Amino acid sequence: MFYNFFYNRRTDHTIVLTTHQQYTLGKEERLKSRKQIERLFKEGQSFNSGILKVFHQLKEGSENIPLQFGVGVGTRHFKKAVDRNRIKRLVREACRLQKNELQSLLAAQNKQLNLFFIYTGKELPDYELVSEKTAAALNKLMNIYK
Repeated sequence: MFYNFFYNRRTDHTIVLTTHQQYTLGKEERLKSRKQIERLFKEGQSFNSGILKVFHQLKEGSENIPLQFGVGVGTRHFKKAVDRNRIKRLVREACRLQKNELQSLLAAQNKQLNLFFIYTGKELPDYELVSEKTAAALNKLMNIYK
């Protein structure tokens, strides 16, 4: 939570306003371009964070969107689309709630980061595990791009 302090000279009081961060995931924040995804897999770097394999590539900020990401789940271990979609929803939700710090760092540096998470686990996860591994991956990215 951010605090903004305003001093009112007429009343001689300091006013404190709190502003909440937006935990949204808009259409422009999703990585959907096939060209960008292929370039990310070919030219980007990757690391493993437990059950997630993370591909990342830094670009100079030509757009005003500092972070774009996508999620994929293989069909080898999850034959049913219902299971794959559930895992993708869990990863997107965990990333949506934890991306603000990395996003503000990239915006300050005027850079854009493309991210792609691939779930590599063999069983259907719960949200706590996905959230923990996503947080670890985003913290590692914060350390890389500081």
